[in-house]
Amino acid sequence: MTASEQPLVSVADGVLRIAVSTAAAGTSLNFEAVSAGTDAVKNSGSEVGAVLLVGTGANFCAGGNVMAFAAAEDRTTYVRDAADTLHEFVAALESVGVPVVAGVHGWAAGAGMSLVCHADIAIGSRSTKFRPAYPALGFTPDGGMSWALPRIVGPRRARDILLSDTVLGGEEAHRLGLLTRLVGDDVVVSEAERVARSLAAGPAETIGATKRLLAQSDTNSLAEQLEAEAVSISTLAGSPTGREGVDAFVEKRRPDFPR
Repeated sequence: MTASEQPLVSVADGVLRIAVSTAAAGTSLNFEAVSAGTDAVKNSGSEVGAVLLVGTGANFCAGGNVMAFAAAEDRTTYVRDAADTLHEFVAALESVGVPVVAGVHGWAAGAGMSLVCHADIAIGSRSTKFRPAYPALGFTPDGGMSWALPRIVGPRRARDILLSDTVLGGEEAHRLGLLTRLVGDDVVVSEAERVARSLAAGPAETIGATKRLLAQSDTNSLAEQLEAEAVSISTLAGSPTGREGVDAFVEKRRPDFPR
């Protein structure tokens, strides 16, 4: 089965795979996948250890479907409904207790760039390109880009990128932190799949607890974060996950972490 023949949303090897765009409609954001992906993320159980975002056409995601915007009888209502649907998906990704991995090939523009900003690990290549794309339409950002981008690249650089509609190549995106790993052009998606499977096979309780600590660090003082870390590590030390990790280390064997 080729990538384009796979379901928009599927689970295999502990990875919840969501194809956020397809070749149809010029690799614009696929709202069928977004809606189904939201439900799948919200209802994921212990069988899901990672979420993988990919595109199945020439690009990761070229942004919203501008032709659909133009054809809408009431553009205000149409775009508001589209933004609400996307934002429900973003909120689900931000709150999920497992890693979110993005395989970013080709363009990540508009909403596609926003989605990459919410991935824990974003894998691309030197030919990957980012563009906010909103100013060209006379729009402002959605998908949480105005919240996430300043946290990744810093507030002043985010202003420059968003206000001037800057195009970023893969190397610059990697330097700024939009991409966390650079690989060859032809292995972006396969490497993202490999990383997602590896994470899904890891200690789920530990990964979830680490994500919670990282989320708290945005608003915690150092003293509050130190206390949160102390509570978390000591709790895990007495858990089946922590016990298995320590015992496996002492016994010089591969740990068999509980799911």
